Amino acid sequence: MPTLAKSRTRTARPWTRWPTKRLLQLRLKDLDLKIEGTWLTDCMDELYSELEARKLVIRPHAWLSDEWFSPGGVPGIAIPFYLAHPRLMRLERAQLLEVEGGTHLECMQILRHECGHAIQHAFDLHRRREWQRLFGRSSTPYPESYRPNPASKRFVQHLRRWYAQSHPDEDFAETFAVWLQPHSDWRRRYAGWPALKKLLYVDRLMRELAGQSPLVRSRRRVDPLRAISRTLFDHYLYRRALYSVEYPKTWDDDLRRLFSNDPRIRTRESAAAFLRRHRTAIRRVVAKWTGEYQFTLDTVLGDMIGRCRELNLRVLGRDRQVLTDFMVLLTARTMAVLSKQGRRDWIVV
Repeated sequence: MPTLAKSRTRTARPWTRWPTKRLLQLRLKDLDLKIEGTWLTDCMDELYSELEARKLVIRPHAWLSDEWFSPGGVPGIAIPFYLAHPRLMRLERAQLLEVEGGTHLECMQILRHECGHAIQHAFDLHRRREWQRLFGRSSTPYPESYRPNPASKRFVQHLRRWYAQSHPDEDFAETFAVWLQPHSDWRRRYAGWPALKKLLYVDRLMRELAGQSPLVRSRRRVDPLRAISRTLFDHYLYRRALYSVEYPKTWDDDLRRLFSNDPRIRTRESAAAFLRRHRTAIRRVVAKWTGEYQFTLDTVLGDMIGRCRELNLRVLGRDRQVLTDFMVLLTARTMAVLSKQGRRDWIVV
């Protein structure tokens, strides 16, 4: 016989057993979710322990919303709703092919980043001259795009897609996250990098703030889940549109260099079948190399598979070499698009 607690959970959230089509019609505010009682509580407690170990008094409050963010003027952290329930994490993966912050390691990485924003807001750090000299002006408008330089040593590397390079606030949040992470050994890791100056500054600054109460103590919750009326369907429709990116429409030359439509190899595996067979591995590896979202890469792969079919292309060569060459091609094309378009709004802010 189920316990009373489990019975209440089932009664309170019948959507956990609904099929996806029905679930997508539910409004976000009707999910009736809280952070308390989930694995996110342990993550927040771990973040607080890390702050305590550094003798920092601030404890950013957290709430559920539709995405990760820390709003200006509020020393707090919004956490995406899907992380509060396994059923929603499965839905997130089904809709976008990955779950941002869905592992303990990645969740802590993002929490440390957002904590950096929260501390900046709590102490108005961006008003300090040395902060501005090292990171830039916080008032700089967020760009529509940014051109990351993967080889740059002026910035730390924490979240994917070299996010520190997108804006002064993100540069600080990323630097703080690297500094806060236990056992990160940042002095050795960034020895000889210009970014080390920023880390040393954050180290001095946090020692200065040790034991100090925040200047800004607002407990406001911006865009809380309970106030979001759109459905899960509309939410994912928007997210998929946000993750879309216009790649070059003419892949033909690239595909013909890798594959062949020579009638003499018509018994070989078709390029379309080859790419479908390796689709998951391609998506995963190229996402790791570029920081691109798997959903975006999968959309591009779908287009390329269709074009291979129309061109009647077939695999010529050993599988491993062809697969490697294709991954290199897709990585190069992806980096070219990122350099041109950037799309900083895809990543945690």
